[in-house]
Amino acid sequence: MTSRPAPLPTGGNRSFGFLLVYAIANAGGVIGFLPLLTLLLPMKIEAVAGDARIGVITATVIAGSTAAGISNILFGWLSDRSVARGGGRRRWVAAGVIATALAYACIALAPTPGAIILATIAFQAALNATLNPLVGIMADEIPDAQNGLTGGLLALANPVASAVMAIVVMSSLGESSRLAIVVFAFAACITPLLIARSRPLPIVDAPRATVVGLRRDLAFAWAARLLVQIAGVVLQLYLLYYFESVTPDEPKGDLAAHIGHLLTISFVVALPIAILAGRLSDRIDRRKPFLLGAATVAALGLLGMALARDWTSGAIAFGIYSAGSGIFLPLHAAFSIQLLPDPRHRGRDLGLLNLTNTLPSLLGPLLTWSLATPRDFGTLMLALVVLTFCGGLAILAVRGRR
Repeated sequence: MTSRPAPLPTGGNRSFGFLLVYAIANAGGVIGFLPLLTLLLPMKIEAVAGDARIGVITATVIAGSTAAGISNILFGWLSDRSVARGGGRRRWVAAGVIATALAYACIALAPTPGAIILATIAFQAALNATLNPLVGIMADEIPDAQNGLTGGLLALANPVASAVMAIVVMSSLGESSRLAIVVFAFAACITPLLIARSRPLPIVDAPRATVVGLRRDLAFAWAARLLVQIAGVVLQLYLLYYFESVTPDEPKGDLAAHIGHLLTISFVVALPIAILAGRLSDRIDRRKPFLLGAATVAALGLLGMALARDWTSGAIAFGIYSAGSGIFLPLHAAFSIQLLPDPRHRGRDLGLLNLTNTLPSLLGPLLTWSLATPRDFGTLMLALVVLTFCGGLAILAVRGRR
């Protein structure tokens, strides 16, 4: 049995209704980027850049990810200051929603690759003004004893976001109308949390030895998510191009619609499993076995994608990957929140943890550029298998939480 810090007071539990409102708001945050980065932005870049699309999207992602990493830490620090002054984080979430809507308008109007890159930088900065304080609210207001269930509910985000994506891709609307639908869904999901009453948990200072142990554990948890997220970023950005490589004769419009359906089905399948795993991890107070198992399943799915030579085998393998990843990422988010060492600097520390999302957005495109071609993603997928499984193993080094 592993050692762990003594539990700290966490206050009363929140109602299931509030947990659901929070999960829906989190789904809104995912809606803010998943349809755009997975399909709508690659489609726009392909229309503007043609055969140069991989180079353009790589430059776009690197620039946007740099802006995301910096802005997430910045807005986390600013929201910490608001909490210290009694103002809370919700005002930052609201401001981020408005700024993100304006950034979407800039993307819709961008006529050249350079304009797309600039608009994406603005989008990432605005979106992270929403996302960091949004995660901070979970750390501030939901006790540790409910983090597993909440983490499972966070898996609701991917099927909801993919359903929105399927709707906009299947529609006969133009680009601007599609982006407008995404923005509306994004704002509608987050608004109920903004009007819900804030009820922060009491702040309790942990003993020095506990803080040191939590920092070490958080570093290993950080490394684990970083390795797993590289595959997530690659598939988020290049999934359309991957399926074009294994189904070269499929019409591009039909392929985008099929991918939208595939994402929805894959994420829906993962949802009940993630909720069950999260609830069970709360009851037995053990999260690491679930995280290792989920990473292993994701790695097996990636191996299948590396070997796939047609739509059916590629889609089945992607579904397996999505099931594993869809369990690992939300449970890891809940797991990491329990490891934050200082309740007065949660936003800042969450910004540093968010680098496990933004650094893969830099590393993933570079890895893709090095190992993939528009017609062959096999070598890249094998590299992602190794990274994902190593990410699962890294979680075993966390000693403070079983």
